[in-house]
Amino acid sequence: MTNLIKRRRFIKTTAGTAFALSAGSITLLAEKSVKPLRILILGGTGFIGPYEVRYAVSRGHKVTTFNRGKTHPGELPKEVEQLIGDRNGQLDALRNRQWDVVIDDPTTLPAWVRDAAQILKGNVERYVFISTISVYADTGQGVDETAPLAKYDGPDPYKETIEAVKASGYKTYGPLKALSEHEVEKWFPGKALIIRPGLIVGPGDPSDRFTYWPVRIDRGGEVLSPGKPSDPVQFIDARDLAEWTIRMAENREIGIYNATGPAKPLEIGQMLDEIKDALHSNAAFAWLPAEFLQQQKVEAWSDMPVWAGDELGLARTNISRALAKGLTFRPLAETARDTLAWFKSLPQDRQSKLHAGLTPEREAEVLAAWKKEKAVSS
Repeated sequence: MTNLIKRRRFIKTTAGTAFALSAGSITLLAEKSVKPLRILILGGTGFIGPYEVRYAVSRGHKVTTFNRGKTHPGELPKEVEQLIGDRNGQLDALRNRQWDVVIDDPTTLPAWVRDAAQILKGNVERYVFISTISVYADTGQGVDETAPLAKYDGPDPYKETIEAVKASGYKTYGPLKALSEHEVEKWFPGKALIIRPGLIVGPGDPSDRFTYWPVRIDRGGEVLSPGKPSDPVQFIDARDLAEWTIRMAENREIGIYNATGPAKPLEIGQMLDEIKDALHSNAAFAWLPAEFLQQQKVEAWSDMPVWAGDELGLARTNISRALAKGLTFRPLAETARDTLAWFKSLPQDRQSKLHAGLTPEREAEVLAAWKKEKAVSS
């Protein structure tokens, strides 16, 4: 359970995190043949939200966002209508309005879905909910959308708060997301699209859950690399997730879909090699066994991002349903280059404080301990 909690803590949603790209920082190709929709995005200023907004606008849709107006105000396209409110009881701006579809990005608490759905039911045709693969009870062998979901064992899920979720070490995150899915299906039966992303990465990710690797490989030298080069990894660029979500809304899709990538199985050795090639780096990878990393208290997901450690089944999530519905992926090299360019555009104090991965000092310490152990054993 400890590893499961750590994993869920680290693959927590970033939909509510404080980042939005500048209006001119992304170029999208409009498709004028798409029937315009009235789209309400709950959130819209976090990590994936701005990508959804800009892609939808580029395709001719009329977009409305609903949020507190505190995260990067003024950075969304001028065409976007912005409603101010709060999921914690301040929902009046949603009343007596009609939209074709609502996309719910930031929800963790089932009460948030319940309260918004009560207002939107009858005024919105379809409800798109961005969930997570952390809803699954057991990802040991890889899962598809029919796998059992995590159970909430707290006193009252409808009285949970974000502060309480954080205080729990995010152990309630997956179960509460599962209950949020249930609320969506309860209020919008037969009209709900539930998308379960895996690790969301790319430019704008404030968690640095993938960013660590382009930054570290770009620095070059001997790079501590976890486990075996053949260990599987999965993740999805936020732009691919956002754009597919909009296309699914356009196609009036419903149902449940895992959404991670890439399309074909990817090994961590291949991932690191492709990042190295994309960045023209001189990095040399030093592969340290998982058992040794555990001894050194180097943890998967947080100290060694993307790598699942002893939960490799997590990186074998079945995405065949999403692929059949047109989920596509940009090249890993593009994600790596764009992520590094974004990171280097940040203030220097932010660049000096990666939110995931090992510090240079800690990495050197672990590598030295590994070399010492090998020398003794030989």
